[in-house]
Amino acid sequence: MFFHSSKLQYKVKVDNPNPVFAKYLQQAIGGVEGEIRVAMQYMFQAMGARGPVKYRDMLMQTATEELSHIEFLGHAVALNLEGAPASMQDEAAKDPVVAAILGGQNPRHILSSGLSAMPVNSVGTPFDMSHIYATGNIGADMMANATAEAGGRVLASRLYNLTDDAGMKDMLSFLIARDTMHQQQWLAVIEELGGYEKVLPIPNSTPEEHEAVEHSYYFCNTSLDKDAPKGRWTSGPSLDGRGEFSVRKGEPYGQVPTLGKARPDSAAQSEQM
Repeated sequence: MFFHSSKLQYKVKVDNPNPVFAKYLQQAIGGVEGEIRVAMQYMFQAMGARGPVKYRDMLMQTATEELSHIEFLGHAVALNLEGAPASMQDEAAKDPVVAAILGGQNPRHILSSGLSAMPVNSVGTPFDMSHIYATGNIGADMMANATAEAGGRVLASRLYNLTDDAGMKDMLSFLIARDTMHQQQWLAVIEELGGYEKVLPIPNSTPEEHEAVEHSYYFCNTSLDKDAPKGRWTSGPSLDGRGEFSVRKGEPYGQVPTLGKARPDSAAQSEQM
């Protein structure tokens, strides 16, 4: 069950409406880095969360907050479309500046939504839920969530740099701050579960006899003319504490792939049968 306040989570003020920036803001709503993605990701993770109830509660409450972000971003899109010309021929003929704006704004903001936000990204592609990651494994989900929030913060930072509007910068500074918190909270769950040493490898419930552990901790150098790039991943203890990192030259362990003759009913050439 959800409740709704008539007030936005954060204030939205647009000093100079910009239909082109409205188009850019759509990425924060319906892009793969956007709020629809994380709201649905956290919600479906919550609905499948087994174990301590606090993780389900945290996921669901954060999902609800992300719905609030969709709401105020949608309002920001609409405010940036205030005064946008609805007639391309008449308005463009009057003012070449208007023509330039129309050349950059999303025409569907005129044709489909009546100068309002849509569940699409900045090029008008609807969000199709294909980037919702909910595995039922709390460690895997927390890693995916930290990555999602990292992408969201990158996007919000780029949007901040793309606008000179003080109101939009203020709103985006709030989103940047919330992305900071959400990154931290997902990583805090990993720490609470015992840190990477206990969470990794994911799933940590897989019996060791199911894993060819001799192949678990070497970096595979597949370059023909370079040494392996040296780093934390090439020497020293593994992050899960189960092994030592090393480097091996890439080598094939399998066979040359060969298939039998084609079946008579496979519509292949006679020479293949």
